[in-house]
Amino acid sequence: LSDAVNCLAKENARLLVLGRKHMLINSSSWKREIMKEMQNKADFFFAENISEDDAFLLYATLRSGKHCKFVTRDFLRDHKACLSSSLMRHLFRKWQRGHQIVFFPSVGGKHIQFLPAFRYDCVVQTTGDTWHIPYTDTFEEKHSYRVPRKWLCIQQKL
Repeated sequence: LSDAVNCLAKENARLLVLGRKHMLINSSSWKREIMKEMQNKADFFFAENISEDDAFLLYATLRSGKHCKFVTRDFLRDHKACLSSSLMRHLFRKWQRGHQIVFFPSVGGKHIQFLPAFRYDCVVQTTGDTWHIPYTDTFEEKHSYRVPRKWLCIQQKL
């Protein structure tokens, strides 16, 4: 968490960290001095230890405006499953892809990297006689925020 906060703070982003109250107790996992250092770089909200913090994350992101991004390793599958229609699930996944920044440690765990949220919708797109098709050249389990980063461009010759 500290590495993520430090990395994002360097970009002068306004940060809100959602956590649980147990993070305020000095322990082997949560050092008081590191928590204070992070609190100088970000705003924090601490929910009850038994709370479902995803609801806070979704509310804070939506309430903060259309340009707000969020970071979580959660796929938010439970929230998608609660939506009553396939259209709502589709819209949620589309919103998620446009707002979720993917966090992953680099090889060796020395640095962290963020895969930015998409500024475009990752679906087949056409313009006149040209098709743009997102693809991946390796098979991997698809998660809602992990979509192909490569595009195949096909143009019809007349």
